[in-house]
Amino acid sequence: MSKLTLDRILQSQGFGARKWCRELIESGEVTIAGETVDNFSTIFETTDLVFTVYDDEWLYREHVYIALNKPTDYECSRKPSHHPGVLSLLPEQFAHRDVQPVGRLDHDTTGLLLMSDDGAFIHAQSSPKSHIPKVYAATTHDPVTPELVAKLLGGVKLNDEPAPLAALICNKLDEHRLEIVLEQGKYHQVKRMLAAAGNHCVALNRSQIGQLKLETLGLVLGKWCYLSAEQMGLLAIPLNG
Repeated sequence: MSKLTLDRILQSQGFGARKWCRELIESGEVTIAGETVDNFSTIFETTDLVFTVYDDEWLYREHVYIALNKPTDYECSRKPSHHPGVLSLLPEQFAHRDVQPVGRLDHDTTGLLLMSDDGAFIHAQSSPKSHIPKVYAATTHDPVTPELVAKLLGGVKLNDEPAPLAALICNKLDEHRLEIVLEQGKYHQVKRMLAAAGNHCVALNRSQIGQLKLETLGLVLGKWCYLSAEQMGLLAIPLNG
């Protein structure tokens, strides 16, 4: 449990610098338990604290853990260069509290993307040592053949990798689609592995991380949600767990 003044609470939740948060409070835009609080030095217990700013309701969160169903043509960067950044799909408060993508999906790749402002969580999820499996559905230019599946399962050599990389699981979904499960998280890995195996990836979607499945979150493209503690726990469970 922790107790903070109201201006510090708003600052920690991404509503701006303390000076701006104080002005927001003094202007009567912040309410707690249905009552307007205009003294920025008022102290509140942060556990389960619900407050409203401009009539929008917020729950105090020490850190945020978010799942986004990423659409195409968005960059997983805080400083995008050629397309809008994924942070533009979230409330602007999240950018102010340093929320960032956990790993990256290419601008033309869709699907499950995690985002957080918890550095330890981001590192644990991104580290190759974590061996967290990720499930992708890839659409291929040429038909999916048993030989292609066998190559991906057996391992293919990429130019800048010292050893061949292999899929944990690879299944044909239909003539031009396959499911591939990886745990390494290398740059453009699915696309490069398909190219090394003699095919070409024309569309890619990430559907699952650990045991957390995008379909169970009920998110349409471009929408996001907070992750519950139970859903967070699914991220660390291997596919055969």
